[in-house]
Amino acid sequence: MTAVHPAPRPVPQHVPRRVPPVLFAGVVVAGMALSAWGARDRTTWFLETVWVLVGLPLAVLTWRRFPLTGLLAGLLTAHALVLAVGGHYTYAGVPVGDWVRDTFGLDRNPYDRFGHLMQGFVPAVLVRELLSRTSPLRGSRWLAPLTVCACLAFSACFELLEWLAAEIGGHGADAFLATQGDVWDTQWDMFCALVGATLSVLLLSRVHDRQLRSLEAAQRTL
Repeated sequence: MTAVHPAPRPVPQHVPRRVPPVLFAGVVVAGMALSAWGARDRTTWFLETVWVLVGLPLAVLTWRRFPLTGLLAGLLTAHALVLAVGGHYTYAGVPVGDWVRDTFGLDRNPYDRFGHLMQGFVPAVLVRELLSRTSPLRGSRWLAPLTVCACLAFSACFELLEWLAAEIGGHGADAFLATQGDVWDTQWDMFCALVGATLSVLLLSRVHDRQLRSLEAAQRTL
């Protein structure tokens, strides 16, 4: 009697093909290697990229148990590259920022502002994904404001870390602080993070929800 093998379980049509996580990890590793090579200041490089040095291994180790949506993985990769560029040149010395400053007649290199905008834009999706998947807040009207508040709180904690670095390092921490003589730099940094988080929630929530549903459907088929 010929054995009858069960047909493979069909994958629902609404589950899109996902980008392999190794691709995201490879891009980050390559970017970090280029960033470290010839960095202007090793201490500043470490302080600016330590989030990547901690976050990438954590994401790799937990991926099988807690895979991320493609949107979040892509944004985290982009954010890692922004940090890598800032760490390599220091934020006040990034060439593209100098070009923007000179072209538009600005008072300072704006790459630091862009970095803090990303500090709100990307973590907003991270916080939203964690809350949606691990708490009862998914679909709640409180999800969006709590996401923005969490990002603003993280930005405030980062500014406290910068203050601690300045107290410990003195003038040696100037490259890390990237204040460029602006006495309101701390407030501007937090405002940029707030704007980034708000824009992220407004622009990406629907796309993020679709990817969360697709991720759940893909996990049910495994």
